[in-house]
Amino acid sequence: MAEAKIEEIVHHPPMDQLQGFEYCIDSNPSWGEAIALGFQHYILSLGTAVIIPSLLVPRMGGNDDDKVRVVQTLLFVTGINTLLQTLFGTRLPTVIGGSFAFLVPIVSIIHDSSLTQIVDNHQRFLQTMRAIQGALIVSSSIQIILGYSQLWGICSRFFSPLGMAPVVALVGFGLFDRGFPVVGRCVEIGLPMLVLYVALSQYLKHILVKHLPILERFSLLISIALVWTYAHILTASGAFKHSTEATQFNCRSDRANLISSAPWIKIPYPLQWGAPTFDAGQSFGMMAAVFVSLIESTGAYKAAARLASATPPPAHVLSRGIGWQGIGILLAGLFGTATGSTVSVENVGLLGSTRVGSRRVIQISAGFMIFFSILGKFGALFASIPFTIFAAVYCVLFGIVAAVGLSFLQFTNMNSMRNLFITGVSIFLGLSIPEYFFSYTLGAQHAPANTRAGWFNDYINAIFSSPPTVALIVAVFLDNTLDVKDAARDRGMPWWVRFRTFKGDSRNEEFYTLPFNLNRFFPPS
Repeated sequence: MAEAKIEEIVHHPPMDQLQGFEYCIDSNPSWGEAIALGFQHYILSLGTAVIIPSLLVPRMGGNDDDKVRVVQTLLFVTGINTLLQTLFGTRLPTVIGGSFAFLVPIVSIIHDSSLTQIVDNHQRFLQTMRAIQGALIVSSSIQIILGYSQLWGICSRFFSPLGMAPVVALVGFGLFDRGFPVVGRCVEIGLPMLVLYVALSQYLKHILVKHLPILERFSLLISIALVWTYAHILTASGAFKHSTEATQFNCRSDRANLISSAPWIKIPYPLQWGAPTFDAGQSFGMMAAVFVSLIESTGAYKAAARLASATPPPAHVLSRGIGWQGIGILLAGLFGTATGSTVSVENVGLLGSTRVGSRRVIQISAGFMIFFSILGKFGALFASIPFTIFAAVYCVLFGIVAAVGLSFLQFTNMNSMRNLFITGVSIFLGLSIPEYFFSYTLGAQHAPANTRAGWFNDYINAIFSSPPTVALIVAVFLDNTLDVKDAARDRGMPWWVRFRTFKGDSRNEEFYTLPFNLNRFFPPS
């Protein structure tokens, strides 16, 4: 047998932009298709918008009415932040939603002795919410300063494709606990959802209706509608009547208690819970979550750029986006969403699943968020979808984002032992250290950092509970200190350096220029 030539083996040269997308960041589908796709992104964002208040509000002393108002407020602020980010921030097609990174300092505030001793549950809820608001308002200054001063852009000069690959990969892989472990809580609806979504989006994606790949493009909406109906049928037929309370909570379609508690019309407004209260210790602890949100969003922006078929965002654009994200956390504090904001990883993954990276689609989804957060009953109807259904979709979408992170390795030399060491160690520790913090907390009923200084505990526990943050610390440190003298080409720097500055690549102007000719007043560097 003749020996294969090297050019016959290497078929896939590295590519700046991901190929095969129907619509990239600045191209738009028809208005009808864009509206349907925007509604699909809105539906997907409901998972996080409902689960975070459902976890926190009961612990704060709130009832179902309070939970509904927090869900509405979180969706409203998500819509505003998404519009601001897509118009004036990175301009990438990203949804800026609620963040799980803030749970560590927020739970610490909830357990503060000055709040737990309040007897009246509603008063305890209001006082806790005001304390969270104050901490968010103060801590938002971290991202605002790092972003608008361009300090984060300067820090990003230490990043390389080798250093960022583990970070972006763990933005997806690090959320594994929100995938099949949640599906397993109700396999009766979770498993059919996972199988149906994969079948429609991948195996049947070539089926066309009027020249439109409708099953690939709208597989999320179709599969959620079918499985949600199936869950209603199981609930109405009494299939879960004799199940445990936990199974009923995860499986039944009538357990959210959102529709009955939601008002018909309610417009969220700043300081609706009262004047925020400020505590230095709580604010310092919250700053750790803001730092984690910054790193996770940086990785998500890199993934979103690739899944929108755009070039990597230059340092100036990345800093601009972080600055606006800080404004978003400030708005979350003013409105009272009970958590901070970050890039929604699942919505980034949906860009890849639909092969539509259009900015307009995300802006339309932001309109749906604002609209349905005001029309409470209608929004609550969609928000009552069982979270198990969303978890099944996450198994696919988080995996897509993780794979995008691994794709950055194509620009590096993976025949280098140095690069293999950095990649392997940073990914392993990025998964292993947060898992240690999680398992330790379950066993000991408190996190590993448990000193008398609450703000210090929050700092350590929040930072080392985040897989992308641990991966960035390890990967960037090793990449900039280990045999770095002659490793520039192996690290992928010749490719990366073009995208450090706005004028380094001619395509940056097409993707990242501000609207309304604002670049005249804010010239990029």
